[in-house]
Amino acid sequence: MKTIINDDFMLHSDAAKKLYHDFAEAMPIIDYHCHLSPEMIASNYQFRNIGELFLGGDHYKWRQMRTYGIDEKYITGDSTDYEKFEKFAEMMPYMIGNPIYHWTHLELKRYFGIDEPLSKHNCKEVWDRANALLATEAYRAKGLIEMSNVKVLCTTDDPGDDLRYHKMLREDGFSCKVLPTFRPDKLVNIDKETFIPYLKQFNITSFEEAVDFLVKRIEFFNENGCRLADHALEYVPYAEGDAKAVFEKALAGEAVTATEAAVYKTEMLSVCAREYVKYGFTMQLHIGALRNNNSKMYEKLGADTGYDSINDLSIAEPLAAFMNCLDKRDILPKTILYTLNPKDNYVLGTMLGNFQKAPFKGKIQFGSAWWFNDQRDGMVEQMKALANLGLISLFVGMLTDSRSFVSYPRHEYFRRILCNLLGDWVTNGEYPEDYAALGEIVKGICYENAKEYFNFE
Repeated sequence: MKTIINDDFMLHSDAAKKLYHDFAEAMPIIDYHCHLSPEMIASNYQFRNIGELFLGGDHYKWRQMRTYGIDEKYITGDSTDYEKFEKFAEMMPYMIGNPIYHWTHLELKRYFGIDEPLSKHNCKEVWDRANALLATEAYRAKGLIEMSNVKVLCTTDDPGDDLRYHKMLREDGFSCKVLPTFRPDKLVNIDKETFIPYLKQFNITSFEEAVDFLVKRIEFFNENGCRLADHALEYVPYAEGDAKAVFEKALAGEAVTATEAAVYKTEMLSVCAREYVKYGFTMQLHIGALRNNNSKMYEKLGADTGYDSINDLSIAEPLAAFMNCLDKRDILPKTILYTLNPKDNYVLGTMLGNFQKAPFKGKIQFGSAWWFNDQRDGMVEQMKALANLGLISLFVGMLTDSRSFVSYPRHEYFRRILCNLLGDWVTNGEYPEDYAALGEIVKGICYENAKEYFNFE
């Protein structure tokens, strides 16, 4: 039996098929936000087997394995890679309706030429066929990126990183540009347990030194090719007050209130935004995750292990106030707003229009459907909200937000969903069959808009 991954997978009209095959399919990829390891890329890491490649660090899959009743020893425990992959394969036929079913079979077909549904019955055959390829030079880390047609890849990096691996990649002439992204959450999140250890790590003993650290590290990142910054915001902080006094209170070991934390975060984000404007960085705001909900498993496994969910806070007023305070001071950079809660699609979709400004096209962007939303319904709803409220034609498109070296078929998944949506509008008579204009829009969303927006050469 073959998989459902055929040439016209998810393309339900003649217009959709034409848009995808004529315009989207062959476009290169710009992955402007991911969590790939620059060290693994620079060392051209060779994966032990498909179990490590498919399941290592992938908390999307870990969540579903737990839901299926698989013991933790086969997920993050000390079982062998094959035993873990076998359990994953056993679960696969029961994942109807879940995007991981589609992603897995896209990955198997695109990278390994395996075109049959994964299950416990063919697990060993798939294991052997994939591992034979993974043992070759072409299937090391760099090769997987190159066969995915990725032209630019932006990792996620702490301000204190020396960026040695990015430098190595730049010097060795790797065909894909691997650029750093500035992610200062540990210095911004004064209300987290990581704050004081971070200050000690970099010998920061005063508010002025914290600000200076940010300024100098942004300059260093700029010198090393950085074009984007990223901030994870469980809530949107906006409050006025004495940020220095809040810093000193936290440094003295006293607990800060939620309002005091917001005062400090507002000031530090404003410092960052000012520097981003100076260097032409794009600021990404990922809003609305409720992280580390299972305290027992957090203590055992740490963060990013599959125990996060969607928050439901009200974001409209503080987000508007925060963006307004930056705009008044002319320090609002190009900004991408992401929401983890789809209830806020129209909040962000309308917020964009408040702060657009020439000469930029789409200076403020509504970010691609993120994390729990990067499935068909989530992508469609995000794009429909953007089209209804703004200009989807200027959308900078998909990103992987992934730790997996074989996550790039998710761009194909996105492109098929995009073309099917646009094809529906054409088929329904809501847009003419002007394939010159439609082709330009599709190619823009798939690649060209991001290339121009981020100033990638």
